[in-house]
Amino acid sequence: MRVSVFGLGYVGCVSAACLASMGHEVIGVDVNQVKVDLVNDGKAPVVEERIGELIAEVVRTGALRATGDVREAIMGSEISLVCVGTPSEPNGSLCTTYLERVTEQIGAVLAEGAKKGGRQTVVFRSTMLPGTCLNLLVPILEKNVGGTAGVDFGVAVNPEFLREGTSVQDFFDPPKTVVGELDPASGDALAALYDGLPGEVFRVPIPTAEAIKYADNAFHGLKIGFANELGSVCQALGVDSHQVMDVFLADRKLNISPAYLRPGFAFGGSCLPKDLRSLVHAAQRADVSVPILSHVLASNSDHLQRAVDLVERTGKRRVGMFGLSFKPGTDDLRESPLVELAERLFGKGYDLKIYDANVSLSRLLGANREYIESRLPHLAQLLADSVDEVLEHAEVCLVGTKDPAVLSALPHAGGPMIVDLIHLPDAETRRNEPGYMGLAW
Repeated sequence: MRVSVFGLGYVGCVSAACLASMGHEVIGVDVNQVKVDLVNDGKAPVVEERIGELIAEVVRTGALRATGDVREAIMGSEISLVCVGTPSEPNGSLCTTYLERVTEQIGAVLAEGAKKGGRQTVVFRSTMLPGTCLNLLVPILEKNVGGTAGVDFGVAVNPEFLREGTSVQDFFDPPKTVVGELDPASGDALAALYDGLPGEVFRVPIPTAEAIKYADNAFHGLKIGFANELGSVCQALGVDSHQVMDVFLADRKLNISPAYLRPGFAFGGSCLPKDLRSLVHAAQRADVSVPILSHVLASNSDHLQRAVDLVERTGKRRVGMFGLSFKPGTDDLRESPLVELAERLFGKGYDLKIYDANVSLSRLLGANREYIESRLPHLAQLLADSVDEVLEHAEVCLVGTKDPAVLSALPHAGGPMIVDLIHLPDAETRRNEPGYMGLAW
């Protein structure tokens, strides 16, 4: 199929490259010319496992190219995936500005009436609250096109279930494929796009497809908060939280899944926090009480504060941090709990050095760069070039990554104090050593 992908961030970039590798002819679209140029040069605009090699290959074969021209993309495709961001507004509601803008642009091109070769299907892959597509985006399309959705053009919703760090693997081996269809023809076009991939395909109404993503992300956030709270209680009672969770996770019938159910550091990233905020905001507007969901982010913030408290308890002032992105193997800093931790420590006057092999200030683009400039504008002076530079500086080290280079260099007793945010592979040995502190174990 001929596919256009709007937005070349993590979801769009991975979707475009993977679809191209499946044999589709793909055009990526982005307003950021740097991203467009990187893709056309066969380079990935994001840091992600396997994505660099994949983009280089599909660009070399001509299966993928990028442009900033919406008209060119629509005229060269029969199905369009909209993968632009839907960040949180200051009050927690969902920001649909980018979705609306792209939808207007697509509608304006379709209104020209010059497109040949069949009906265009517009697929929204961005995360959005139930009702957004039918009540906001479809009317925008119909107004700009001057036609009827489901008749003159197709509309579908296709939430993604890609975890940053393993998104390419998740694309080719998805837990499920959700096709939210306005009409059967729209659903047929979308389902054909993923023909051959494993996993069950669910063809559902559009509002159901929108809600599924929130159900998944709200539950993921709840699981992480539950494990961290339990871990902290166990620690206070002198109980090994990881032994407790080993037994808990052995129950595959009642406890559903082991995913995320390990005491660790706070969660963050571009999905869970903003999706929880927007879901709670929507519930409040509908006068629906959601006491558990409304306290998940508060619990997460308290858990992050425990790391600050551990540092304060040491009485040391020179602090080293290993890890900054919200997930290992990526450079995504948006709502990273490690960025928040660095911001709190820096604000308290700690002398901070940070090392993350995947984070380079010169390579940060778009929303990623805007976020770090607003939250940690002094990042350039805090970043270290090597693990050794951090170790030489620090009296206490916060370990938030499982980077092999970091793990192999971490000293045992006698070096800087270790605050373990991730449950190090040798945590059981280290916990008996002076100077080691586990966050919740």
